Amino acid sequence: MATEGAENGKSWTGTTFGSSLMHRWLIGVLRWMDVRLLYAFSAVFIVPVCLVLNRSSRVIYRYFRRRQGYGRIKSAWKTYVNHCLFSQVVIDRFAMYAGKRFAVEVEGYEHFQQLAVRKEGFVQLSSHIGNYEIAGYSLVARDKPFNAVVYQGEKQSVMEGRTRMFAGTNITMIPMSSDMSHLFAIDYALQEGHTVSIPADRVFGSQKTLSVRFLGATAQLPQGPFRVAAMRGLDVLAVNVMKHRTRAYKIYVSPLHYDRQAPRRQQLQQLAEAYVAELERMLRLYPAQWYNFYDFWTPQT
Repeated sequence: MATEGAENGKSWTGTTFGSSLMHRWLIGVLRWMDVRLLYAFSAVFIVPVCLVLNRSSRVIYRYFRRRQGYGRIKSAWKTYVNHCLFSQVVIDRFAMYAGKRFAVEVEGYEHFQQLAVRKEGFVQLSSHIGNYEIAGYSLVARDKPFNAVVYQGEKQSVMEGRTRMFAGTNITMIPMSSDMSHLFAIDYALQEGHTVSIPADRVFGSQKTLSVRFLGATAQLPQGPFRVAAMRGLDVLAVNVMKHRTRAYKIYVSPLHYDRQAPRRQQLQQLAEAYVAELERMLRLYPAQWYNFYDFWTPQT
């Protein structure tokens, strides 16, 4: 089953594994097949191979041992569970492209509603846990345009699936490019009072980072997503979408507070720390849904 990016050290490719032909075949199959059949096939035949051949298994094992503090046997088991859950998330994504729907529950929806009716724009920060793409189809205001920052190099089949899902909505994709030209589109959207959704847990393009304590160790987060909000003094929400049951997800919406009168660097740090605190809360509830398959933390921490 697909994994996102061929992780190597601290790098990631940002694309969903597999050819466009494979993806289209999967979408066709999922139009009539129960997702649970593919879940079972992946758990028995695909995930064990990935655990043997992919470096991601060692990375996730270290996450459970060092960051979650599990013993060796539990860490090994949770590494298998993590890969199974990730395969399910990928299957669910293609199932949505095939027209299937999942039950969605929202906690903290009032925070989104309060900002959605205002004239000013606001920023949503996402992360590579759970299945954030579900939020793009579920947590959208009827009258406020929604702009989702996505990786420009994603497979054509994935982008086509997203385009079909967004058809007839007020959702626009902003491709994230290495020359940072996407910043102009983000700035324009916020000037116009739109919502902009940005992943905030992976460094891409600009190498400017913030050091934060995350699950007891030091990690580097990109400055960009936090700077976008702080430069305009905008409201910020952390939105995480976690797989809750086989056919159900739960969206967690939490406001991130910061002192808008503080020096800019301090504002960025406050936002990053508030964002990380929310990530830690999610990973206490759903420890197996961490999907950054590379060495995320600073070595020796």
